[in-house]
Amino acid sequence: MGRKNEGILDLLTRAPWWVSVVFSITIYIVLKWILPAIQVDNIILKGIAQALPDMSGYIAFIFLIPAPISAFNSWRKKQLLDKQKGIESIRALSWKEFEELVAEAFRRKGYSVIENSGTGPDGGVDVVLKRNGNLFLVQCKQWKAQKVGVRIVREMYGVMVAKHAAGVIIITSGFFTRESQSFAKDKSIELIDGQQLSVLIAGVKTNSVEEKAETHDSCPRCGNQLVLRTARRGKNAGNKFWACPGFPKCKFTKPYQS
Repeated sequence: MGRKNEGILDLLTRAPWWVSVVFSITIYIVLKWILPAIQVDNIILKGIAQALPDMSGYIAFIFLIPAPISAFNSWRKKQLLDKQKGIESIRALSWKEFEELVAEAFRRKGYSVIENSGTGPDGGVDVVLKRNGNLFLVQCKQWKAQKVGVRIVREMYGVMVAKHAAGVIIITSGFFTRESQSFAKDKSIELIDGQQLSVLIAGVKTNSVEEKAETHDSCPRCGNQLVLRTARRGKNAGNKFWACPGFPKCKFTKPYQS
């Protein structure tokens, strides 16, 4: 996924913060005590071994630097997900934020997640998921597409076969055409549209239990959370009803039942 030119510090920055701590401690122990204790006849190697204990602290500190960066990024991604209010706030995200949002959502669902670094070719894959020995490929590139056609789905199916993945997940904040849905049917391809994505995000938010008691159904047309309105005019004046906050673009309503 475009990681061939990355260094160890880049990898540690994206790994959980504790990986850097463990790696740093290991490096310190190896350089401080293990390598100097090895007997060698070569004068140059012997000189290097004698100098290692003095260098161990500095080298270990370098590999400790990614820990706070990783911890901050983890916190930032959690905040990014928890502050989402519906499909409109999701659609306002940049592509990179959208990718991080999706990665965090699947991370909370128990997957091991590898995010694309953005360096080098990725074959259309933005996030790699692993669980129970199975590999799943996720594409987020169509995050703002109003409609995702069958061409994208066909391409990702080819990538799935080439990489021997167990499945492919294509995510958009819009919709999938009938052709794309028809092609994905009976294949290991999951299509997640805007409404489904909104439900997915709401289900993994840390405050989802409280929110489920306060929020209501999503609009079946655009995915926004329905809000309670009161009719001001006409024969239904004074009556309450559920309406989509996307009005006037979306005019969906449904009766209110107390």
